[in-house]
Amino acid sequence: MAAMKPRTGDGPMEAAKEGRGIVVRIPIEGGGRLVVELTPDEAAALGEELRGATG
Repeated sequence: MAAMKPRTGDGPMEAAKEGRGIVVRIPIEGGGRLVVELTPDEAAALGEELRGATG
């Protein structure tokens, strides 16, 4: 049986190109990570929305 590593929210936010998509890993409160796979177009749209929200 493989050893299980604890999943924690500790660590940096990450974004990496994996295959044809971009995978974003975001630490969340209470532990764990939100993992989202986006197309390059979706990632660009998300970036624009975040820039607009932060001024």
